[in-house]
Amino acid sequence: MTKQSIFGRVAQLARANINALLDSAEDPQKMLDQMVRDYTENIAEAEQAVAQTIGSLRLVEADHDEDVKAAQEWGRKALAASQKADQLRQGGQAAEANKFDELAKLALSRQMASEKEATDAEPGIVTQREVVEKLKSGLTQMKSKLVELKGKRDSLVARAKTAQAQSQVQDALKSIDILDPTSEVSRFEDKIRREEAKVIGAQELAASSLDVQFESLENLGEQTEIEARLAALKAGAPSAMPGLRPVQEIEQSAS
Repeated sequence: MTKQSIFGRVAQLARANINALLDSAEDPQKMLDQMVRDYTENIAEAEQAVAQTIGSLRLVEADHDEDVKAAQEWGRKALAASQKADQLRQGGQAAEANKFDELAKLALSRQMASEKEATDAEPGIVTQREVVEKLKSGLTQMKSKLVELKGKRDSLVARAKTAQAQSQVQDALKSIDILDPTSEVSRFEDKIRREEAKVIGAQELAASSLDVQFESLENLGEQTEIEARLAALKAGAPSAMPGLRPVQEIEQSAS
């Protein structure tokens, strides 16, 4: 079963009109027992799906951090190569200096590639974090509703047993008071009380609702930028990484 179908099933259970189902059920207790089993099974499957989603998010975050570190490392290498080229050129070794300038350009290219990978991953990380939080919230709600459903089932069972015992007592009284002229009035009164009890029971069931909503999901200017960064390196400026943020900053901005 896919993650989507698991949570779709959980959402369907959450939206179920419990009172309508109980009204139409021949045996409300069996109906509630089945619903408890359905909730329990689907919550267990959903927990596994959420765990997988969280695991995937952690992998993406780790890849992002690696890209950030790689971009920083390539920036340091580009600066070192550029400085070496300047030293060689000052010493009259132009050919060797040019070689190190080419190495600096290569390092800058690698730096830009790592920057792009990290930057491209950031929106997906934010989105996945939002999804994970929604799934966690949905699971919490489902577990709460399961507890509520079990309580309703236990209450219904207790009331059914009480009603059965009361019925047996009344049957016994009928046989004893068969000659009592007030027995008909007593039976009529008991019938009214049972009807009143049904109304009270229906009102209590209708007062609680299990509805829940889930929510719930290299351009052509590269060479120009390389040349610009090389010029910046030669001017003594540290290698910059525009738009690049560590994963901790993403967490702070997302919160």
